[in-house]
Amino acid sequence: MASKTTPDTSPKTALISSHRWGRIEVFPSAVAAIAGHAAMRCYGISGMAGTGLRDGFAELLRRENVDKGVDVEQSDDGLVIDVYVIVQYGIRITEVAHNLQETVKFEVERSVNVPVVRVNVNVQGVREEREGR
Repeated sequence: MASKTTPDTSPKTALISSHRWGRIEVFPSAVAAIAGHAAMRCYGISGMAGTGLRDGFAELLRRENVDKGVDVEQSDDGLVIDVYVIVQYGIRITEVAHNLQETVKFEVERSVNVPVVRVNVNVQGVREEREGR
């Protein structure tokens, strides 16, 4: 029996998969946490940023709050994920962003078995890494 995903455009409701044995619910906050932790493991990412700028500056999030730097929306075809990051100074941003897109897409699809249609990378700032940090 094939699984059936119920589409819902509300970002606060769970992704629901019905199977003959029961149903599985995955909340967007769980998907955001998976995407945030995957992003933090990418080369060139200095940290996750809050989704909005405050007085023109990006807020660097702590490791336990990485899901706050990710927005997840469900479309008819799958998930659309917006990731807000701060990149390391001196590294090609386009390469970091492409790597980040591939990594987040792979990890989310592997973890929740829902297709990811698009991963939008929003670079909120650049940070110089110092020795001893």
